[in-house]
Amino acid sequence: MKLWRLTRAVHSALDGSGPEKHGARWTAPGHPIVNFASEPGLAVLVVLRYLPRDLQGVDDDYVLGWTETALAPLRLPYTPDADEKRALSDAWIDQATHLFAAVQSAVLPEADIIMMNCAHPLARTIAPLVTRPFSFAQTMALPALDASTRTIP
Repeated sequence: MKLWRLTRAVHSALDGSGPEKHGARWTAPGHPIVNFASEPGLAVLVVLRYLPRDLQGVDDDYVLGWTETALAPLRLPYTPDADEKRALSDAWIDQATHLFAAVQSAVLPEADIIMMNCAHPLARTIAPLVTRPFSFAQTMALPALDASTRTIP
């Protein structure tokens, strides 16, 4: 399984330190978790959702990265309720039977968010991200239209 992540370069380590300090959508603070996407487009959409619509002031050090694993994730049921989300993920973390847990994405329901429990003993077996620079400005720029045909040349 290929796991995708779009993040600022400074946060590309798979250590879960951000959610451990601040929590995340599916986890309360205190849990070192890394969130991945099952598809590269979902990784982009999740980050884009929280950026200014005009992309002004957006950092220019984003990287799109991926890693691979043969380990299957535990499937968690989707719920929109924040307390239920955290209870489900806390139970998964406490059981420590699976390194990964997958849940349907709220941004793109056809894809999954895959969480990795960085405190699990197998977390150190996951390879670091293979990354490439990612630019929101380049990605979101519209190509010029041919004025006579109104099509993209």
